[in-house]
Amino acid sequence: MRFGGIDIGSRSIEFVVVDDGGRIIQRCEADTGFDPITQAKKLLKSVSYDCIIATGYGRNLFETTFDTPTITEIKAHAVGAKACFNEVRTILDIGGQDSKAIALFDNGKVKKFEMNDRCAAGTGKFLEIMAKTLGYKIDEFGREALTAEKNLAINSMCTVFAESEVTSLIARGENRREIAKGLHIAVAKRAVAMIKRVFNGGLMVFTGGVAKNPCLCQLISEAFGMKIHVPEAPHFVGAYGAALLARDTL
Repeated sequence: MRFGGIDIGSRSIEFVVVDDGGRIIQRCEADTGFDPITQAKKLLKSVSYDCIIATGYGRNLFETTFDTPTITEIKAHAVGAKACFNEVRTILDIGGQDSKAIALFDNGKVKKFEMNDRCAAGTGKFLEIMAKTLGYKIDEFGREALTAEKNLAINSMCTVFAESEVTSLIARGENRREIAKGLHIAVAKRAVAMIKRVFNGGLMVFTGGVAKNPCLCQLISEAFGMKIHVPEAPHFVGAYGAALLARDTL
C-alpha cells in the first residue's frame, strides 16, 4: 500500500508518499497561495496513494473537504524527525509563520514543546521580507550573511519595525551583509531562547524550510556548542511524519 502525508503550511504545501516499509516513494510541493484546498487537490491528483493524513495550519480545512484524519504539526515533526535521526531528543521547527521547539522522550513521544504563532517575528516570512528589503533572494540570504566581517545590532523583531530599521541602516550606508548578519543573530537569539525552555539534551534536529539557511544553523550550533542536524529535505519532515502515521494507524 501507499500512505500519504500532506502538510498544508502558510507558505507552501508538501506531500509525501511512503510504502509499507516507510520508504519515501514520492514527494512534491506547491505554493499555498490564496486557495490552499485547490493547490492541495492538484498535488493529490499528481500522485497515487491509498490513504492520507493531513497536518499543518490548513489541516482542519483539509479534513472538512476530504473527510480525512489530521494530526498536529508537533506530532508530525516529532515522528518525521525521529525517522530521520533516531537519536533525536530536541527539535527546532521554523516554518513560514510560526516556530516550534519540541522535546522528545527516548521513545520519540513528545515530552513538551514551545510554540510561537502570534506574529511572524523570527519565521520564514520575516526572513523573506528582510531578504527582499536588502535585495537578496531568500536562498542566498544566509550565505551572504555568513560573509559579514562584523555584526550590526538589530533592535526590533517586529516585522514592520525591523523593515523600517533595515531601511534606515541602508540609508546610512551600512554594509548590507552586516545588516543581514545582524538580522540572523536576532532570529537565532529568539530561537535559542525558545529551545532552552524545552531543551532535552542529546541530538538536536532542525526542521522546516528555514533549516536550509546556513547562517541560522551555524549560529544556533554555536549557541549550544553542538552540531545541529538538518534532514536532507527539512521542509518535508512534517509531511513525512504524517505519512508514517498514516501507515501506522490507518
